[in-house]
Amino acid sequence: MTKFNSFNRRHFMMTTAASSLILGAGPTFAAEPIKTAGIYTVPVEQQWVSRIHIAALAAQDRGDIEYTFSENVSNTDYARVIREYAEAGNKLIIGEVFGAEAEAREVAAEYPDVAFLMGSSFKEDAALPNFAVFDNYIQDGSYLSGIIAGAMTKSGNIGMVGGFPIPEVNRLMHAFMAGALEMNPDIKFQVSFIGSWFDPPKAKETAFAMIENGADILYAERFGVSDAAKEKDILAIGNVIDTQAEYPNTVVASAIWHFEPTL
Repeated sequence: MTKFNSFNRRHFMMTTAASSLILGAGPTFAAEPIKTAGIYTVPVEQQWVSRIHIAALAAQDRGDIEYTFSENVSNTDYARVIREYAEAGNKLIIGEVFGAEAEAREVAAEYPDVAFLMGSSFKEDAALPNFAVFDNYIQDGSYLSGIIAGAMTKSGNIGMVGGFPIPEVNRLMHAFMAGALEMNPDIKFQVSFIGSWFDPPKAKETAFAMIENGADILYAERFGVSDAAKEKDILAIGNVIDTQAEYPNTVVASAIWHFEPTL
């Protein structure tokens, strides 16, 4: 499920629709594509952000939106980029503001006729009806993938590499651990956070250390972990996206997130 304020939906339609349907008063005309901008703090190939980007590209292909985006935007620069896109006439701005919550909301308040749809650690604010928030609630899938990992580990030692220990990441990791413990209450977990949302080499090196310390299954919350598992010929559990095609003999399951229903 996705956190989405219903008032925001109405406000969005009122402020961005280019045409309306008048019942019984002549033909219906298709709406113009909504001018949309994506702002991302990491490359668009990063797992989490890739789901937003792919959904936006699909919406553009359908003719629903006209889409442009900026990637690798620093948290300190995020507010400036939001303001530039709003001034350029974009009526929908999407992205993730986990590291720039206050700044992003302050800028959104300056543009009440622009709809914002942002990944966020905070709830929606009734005083800011044009700012809607979302997250990927795939903890149930993470729990099930944990059951698989718990059933497949032989050493009873599982390595878990994450980005940052924020609630959104911790929720998925705890669900995964609960699933694994359901199969074997004696399983031990090695948990480490690399302090980055996108640093595959660092994630890979962290995973190597866990393998050296006895892990025979890895939870790949970050890119790079599955590469380590592949090189050391052990198994991995994916997160958010399906990488089984790239790692057919390594990744045995993944909790998948699709952003299309939200956008």
